[in-house]
Amino acid sequence: MSVSDEARGQHDKIVEEIRTSIKQFYGRGEKFRIRHGSTNSTRQTATKGQNFVDTGSLSNILQVNKVQKTCLVEPNVPMDQLVKSTLAYGLVPLVVMEFPGITVGGGFSGTSAESSSFKYGVFDRNTNYIEMILANGDVAHCSEDKNPDLFHGAAGAMGTLGVVTLLEVQLMPATSYVHISYHPVTGVADAIGTLEALTEDTSIDYLDGILFSKNQGAIIVGRLSNECAEDGKMPTFSKAKDPWFYLHVQDRISKTPNGTSTETILLAEYLFRYDRGAFWAARWAFDYFMTPFNSVTRGVLDGLMHTRVLYKAQDASSFSATQYIAQDLAVPFPQVGELIDYSTKVCNIWPLWLCPLKPTPHPTINPFPASGHGASEMLLNVGIWGPAPTKRPDEFVKINRGFEEKLRTLSGMKALYAHTFYTEDEFWRVYDREWYDALREKYGAGSLPSVYDKVKGGAVARKTMKDRVRDVRPIGGAHGLIKAMRYRYSSDYRRIIRDSPV
Repeated sequence: MSVSDEARGQHDKIVEEIRTSIKQFYGRGEKFRIRHGSTNSTRQTATKGQNFVDTGSLSNILQVNKVQKTCLVEPNVPMDQLVKSTLAYGLVPLVVMEFPGITVGGGFSGTSAESSSFKYGVFDRNTNYIEMILANGDVAHCSEDKNPDLFHGAAGAMGTLGVVTLLEVQLMPATSYVHISYHPVTGVADAIGTLEALTEDTSIDYLDGILFSKNQGAIIVGRLSNECAEDGKMPTFSKAKDPWFYLHVQDRISKTPNGTSTETILLAEYLFRYDRGAFWAARWAFDYFMTPFNSVTRGVLDGLMHTRVLYKAQDASSFSATQYIAQDLAVPFPQVGELIDYSTKVCNIWPLWLCPLKPTPHPTINPFPASGHGASEMLLNVGIWGPAPTKRPDEFVKINRGFEEKLRTLSGMKALYAHTFYTEDEFWRVYDREWYDALREKYGAGSLPSVYDKVKGGAVARKTMKDRVRDVRPIGGAHGLIKAMRYRYSSDYRRIIRDSPV
């Protein structure tokens, strides 16, 4: 598939329109933010009265190059659309975020890791090239060979160095299936040791883990395969009658607590296995509305249980910003046990997600081993998602700040999509301000918010009366539910499963 003149012309036209808007803001000396039409962030931000540049129309795939194994894609293409298009050529991205609505641009500008990240790092590490409009309206082309400082600096910088308008993403040969092995573990130390050992196995394509409690967990190993299950039976996780994936895993290890069990599933089922229920985060919506949590209620409410819909509900409610812990914390393997012990003490949230992560070379906004650890040292990301043990905003902030301080002592870093409550001074003790400010100065990014301005959690401390009303149970949740019910849910990954050409 080559880039057609029509596709290139349409892309260039949109880029020119965005450039014109940016130049106008720049000429007037006005700051602006980027509006791209979707979010998978749990941060609540105050944006009323601010200038925006709309990039929502940059949502097309211009080319899939089967020979070079690359894809030329605009930033607002979601994962399920990207996978659908590349599978038509027998290819798949090296890192596919588990939520189908996460966009390519979001994956590059945010920190996006998945179960293949132990091999390939975060999503942006598998990007060859970006086109970017700078804050003065100039267009920059960035790669390892051209503007490499901006290429690496923009990755994970939350869109604070310029507006990404095009990316070339690396692909690899796809298969029809993924062969999965479930390895039961009996505790935190067992899980950490098993994961660390398996990161050395080059035959593994996907690797993550779930800790259901301090005493039960599973390490999940995936290998790409073109061989169907011998009996032809394969579990699915995309239909209303199907189990949520994490429940399926728990059921598997409960039946074989002393040994590994295996099964084969379709590739697309694997890639988006955590969509329904948003891993397990949606289970607490059942508690919130005092609704039984079982296969019947999950099936009846399935249309509301996909991540695209759940994020719509979240955006309309202040619940996630004030009552729900959402942290992804990456630390070197030797420090993981201490982090989990701390999490258990302060909030006792289970399950936890474990995702080995090949670190990004410093300097970067993405997670890397802090001083005292080797640049090539593998990290383990711990996903901590669940209700806070308090409804008081000041205590909520205290818990999150406690995680940030603990992370500092463990030489770890966090994903900035989540709650961030560092003071500005604390933030720049973690990240390289001299390097980042030099990039902003060199490429004229002063019209854009800084990365700290973008992620700081001050919105929690400045509640309006509307926010306070929404905090009253079940008003906020009902408001989010109504908004979500108005959203027409669709996902290309269901069609991929049905029509997969691979």
